[in-house]
This record gives sequence, structure tokens and C-alpha cells, in this order.
Amino acid sequence: MKDDLIAIALPKGRLFRESIKLFASIGVPCVEVLLSSRRLISEDLDRGIRFLALKAADVPTYVEHGAADLGIVGKDLLLEQGKDVYEPLDLGFGTCRLVVAEPIALKAKDDPRAWSSLRIATKYPNLTERHFSQKGVQVEIIKLSGSIELAPLVGLSERIVDLVASGRTLEENGLIEVEEIARSSARLIVNRASLKTNHKRVQELIDAIREKRSTFSSPLQ
Repeated sequence: MKDDLIAIALPKGRLFRESIKLFASIGVPCVEVLLSSRRLISEDLDRGIRFLALKAADVPTYVEHGAADLGIVGKDLLLEQGKDVYEPLDLGFGTCRLVVAEPIALKAKDDPRAWSSLRIATKYPNLTERHFSQKGVQVEIIKLSGSIELAPLVGLSERIVDLVASGRTLEENGLIEVEEIARSSARLIVNRASLKTNHKRVQELIDAIREKRSTFSSPLQ
């Protein structure tokens, strides 16, 4: 049920801790309870703010439909889902890349310029389809929810499309990056209607976050 609290959706997972640190740094410490408990909602009634702890993939949906006024999410999910939300800020943390990877043994005899058809496992079917369609490569996509690196090792797919930061996980599983599809970092997103109906309060939060974001920026590795 919608009320006069500004609802902010935070993504559980790799961006969660930095997202909480960001809001705590602009003077909303109630958000920190989400780190130390299993609670999914935390409220600051004095400031009129409610935080929601969500599965990362659900954050854009909550914001698009107005169940949350603002949210933090990776650019990878925004590109994959194509939700109609306003994206005012790159927050500068959670930097990573979406890449195509394959077994090291395959790389030795592979030439990406000669690809005509591929079987790829990924959590990003839409981004993967668009990428290879633009290259004129037919692709059979196997959608998985996790442990993407396992797919080539057991013969489920020839290659994968997945996020990497340092590349260590690929290396430990005998995989090597072949090409980069996109770069990603944490983004602040806003419901378009909320930006109009609660413009002053929403803009104050955007401005406060903009002022603090440089503290949280990190180089892409």
C-alpha cells in the first residue's frame, strides 16, 4: 500500500553493502539494520523514508511500477530488462564487465571472427541475443540463474556470457575472456511519476547522493 514515505529499493547481493553505506553517509542510519538482520524493510519516520531489501533483478520492476520511488541497481540489469525508469546517476561502485568467455583449451584454436552459430549459457539472454544479432551470429541461448561458469565444463554450452570484475572466477574454472559486451556499475534509478509528484523530496535525495558519490567511486578492474 502506497503512503507518504519515500520508498528506496536496495539490491541484495554484490551491491548491497555499498548501497547501505551510501545512504548511511547522507544521514539515514536506519538503513544499516538491513545488514545486521533478516529484515526486508527499515523506516526512518522522521525523514519519511522507507528502505526495501530486494533481489537485485526485482529492483527495476519495483521502481518502474511505483512500489519504490528510487532504487539502486547494476547497469547490466537495466540493459537486460529495458525498464522505463529515470537514471540520473552513475554511483561509481560495483564496477564490472559483461563478457563472452570460453574454455582455455577452446581459445587456442578459436577465431571469433569466424563464428557463425554458438550455444551460450547466461543470465542475460536479451543482452546476449542483441550482441550476437548485431554481429550476424546465430546463437542458442541457455538461460541459467547461477554458477554460469560450470556450463562449459559439463558440456551444457560451448561458451558463457557473464559478469566479471577481476576475472579470477573465470581463471579458477579454466575459462578465458574472449570479448567484452558491456560495462556496468551501480546506478541510481527513479520512478518517473515520483519525480513529478514528489519532486522536491526526490530531488533532495538525488542531490545528496550526487554530492557523496565520489567517495564511493572505484576504478574498473
